[in-house]
Amino acid sequence: MALEDARSQSDTAFTRPGQRGYAFENAFGGATSFLRRTYTKDLTGVDLAITGVPFDQAVTHRPGTRFGPRAIREASCLMPYDPPYGWPSNPLQDLNIIDYGDCAFDYAKTSDFPYVLTDHIAKILDAGAGTITLGGDHYITFPILRAYAALHGPLSVIHFDAHSDLWPDDDPSRIDHGTMLYKAVKTGLVDPARSVQIGIRTTTEDYLGVHVIDAREVHEKGCAATVAKVKDIVGQSKTYVTFDIDCLDPSAAPGTGTPVWGRCTRGRRRPFCATLRGSISSAAMWSKCRRPMTPRVPRRLPGPMLRMN
Repeated sequence: MALEDARSQSDTAFTRPGQRGYAFENAFGGATSFLRRTYTKDLTGVDLAITGVPFDQAVTHRPGTRFGPRAIREASCLMPYDPPYGWPSNPLQDLNIIDYGDCAFDYAKTSDFPYVLTDHIAKILDAGAGTITLGGDHYITFPILRAYAALHGPLSVIHFDAHSDLWPDDDPSRIDHGTMLYKAVKTGLVDPARSVQIGIRTTTEDYLGVHVIDAREVHEKGCAATVAKVKDIVGQSKTYVTFDIDCLDPSAAPGTGTPVWGRCTRGRRRPFCATLRGSISSAAMWSKCRRPMTPRVPRRLPGPMLRMN
């Protein structure tokens, strides 16, 4: 397979012969599945299912993350030609990866959404596959954690964010992106003693026992020291990784709905991923991207590049 295959490859999201390998169709054409993986609901033999959750009805400021899954898939079309740089493994060749499409829900029945999403993720997990989720506002992490905790018990969480998402909220019917981790800790889905937040740069009165490595500490001590601290906290426990795009400085991700100035840069994300390698026994991933405020593909690249790494 080589670049000349662009002459014959088209819509590999539907026409590729298997679930492994590269895709060489033109980056600017064709159906935009994530990394040109096959669109399918068949989970037989699947290692990893990519799924979108186009939900943003829980935000406190600018909406738009409902367009995130579509934007991330489009940006990922620049990436299925090669293995990820600097890694000893190659997920495109080594894993059976599919694009499972988006979670279906009734946008006018917001109260039903959390249970619909938990069932959506649980169906994938029950088939023996893992998930990488394309958001979507950060509230969606709570229903996803519910599905994972039902399988693994209380989880560790590695949470990249500018905000703690620990606003006190004991009303189970409220759907709020700023309270998802509060509810996850309070309902026993997450073990705070084995969880850590990275990049925080907003005020929280009570972290409920969750460890915090704020943006200033990351900047001053660097990637290696930060990851060493994360590994010490998480150990070999079952771990869910979640990345809110506003963990990045607005200069790198201006499209976020709740921008907070003050580091972290896009260049720091890859060393984090590479250094964390081998320290997580079971991981899932969520992150978000807003399309309307992030119109150029280079600004949307953090989404697919983070997932690849």
